[in-house]
Amino acid sequence: MSTAIAWIEGQWGTAASLQLPLNDRALLLADGLFETVLIRNGAPQLLQEHLQRWSDSAALLGMDPPPQRNALEPLLEDAIQRSQLSEADGALRLNWSRGSSPQRGIGLPAPGHHRFWLTLQACTPTFSAVTTITSRHERRNASSRLSLCKTFAYGQSIQARREAQEQGADDALILNTAGVLCCGTAANLLVLRRGQWLTPPLSSGCLPGVMRGRALAQGIAVETELAATFDADDQAVLINSLSCRPIASHNGQPMAATTAAVELWQSLLD
Repeated sequence: MSTAIAWIEGQWGTAASLQLPLNDRALLLADGLFETVLIRNGAPQLLQEHLQRWSDSAALLGMDPPPQRNALEPLLEDAIQRSQLSEADGALRLNWSRGSSPQRGIGLPAPGHHRFWLTLQACTPTFSAVTTITSRHERRNASSRLSLCKTFAYGQSIQARREAQEQGADDALILNTAGVLCCGTAANLLVLRRGQWLTPPLSSGCLPGVMRGRALAQGIAVETELAATFDADDQAVLINSLSCRPIASHNGQPMAATTAAVELWQSLLD
C-alpha cells in the first residue's frame, strides 16, 4: 500500500503535517516554480528534462539555481522507498520558492534564502477523453516571461477550467493575447492534421512542456501557429507528464476520434 509523503528542510512527513512559513513568498505571492515528474516502477521519468526546465526557468526569473541532480537523487530514492512506490506509478512534485521575505510587498529579498520541498504520491496516468471549450475570459500572455515557466500561479488555469465546467465541459483551451490557440489549462495541445502532429510555438505563450519538447525533438510534432478554430478532420490531445487525453468535442462540436493517445504518450517516454 503506497503512502503519500512530503519533505521540507530535512523533515519527512505528509503534506498535511509539515509546515511552510506563512511569510514564504510562495504563499504570499506565488513567487516560485515547480516540476511534476512521473514515477514509473520506482524510477523518475525524464528527470533531466524536468530539472533543465526548472533551472532555466529560475535563471529567467532571476531566482537562485534550484537543487541539482546529484543532490536530489539520494533524496528521491529515499522518497520512493518511503512511499512504497518501487513497483508503482506516482507523481513527484519538486517545489522551489524565493523563500521567506522579511518585509511586506513585492520587493525582491536578498538571494540565498530560497526554499525547496517535495511531495510524492501514487498517481495513475490518465488517457480518458475530454470535452473542451474555448475560454472566453482568460488569455495566455504571449510576451510574458512567466508564460515560459511552470510557476505556482495557476489562478488563470483554475478560472478557465471553472468556466468550462460551468458550461458542462471537462476543460478549457486558452487562446493567447493574439487570439490563436495556445494550450489547455494544465497541458500542452497537440493537433493531428493531415497526418502531422502540430503544436503552438513557444512564442504563443504556451508552457515549454517536457512531453511537448520530446515530441519536437523526436520529429513527431512540429511547431506552427494554430487558428482559434479547428479544421473539420483535426484530432487533438492535451498532453503532459501524467496524461494524454484526446479531445472528444470542442465548443459542443464532435472532434475526429484518435486512438493514438496511449501510444503517443508512451513513445515520448522511451
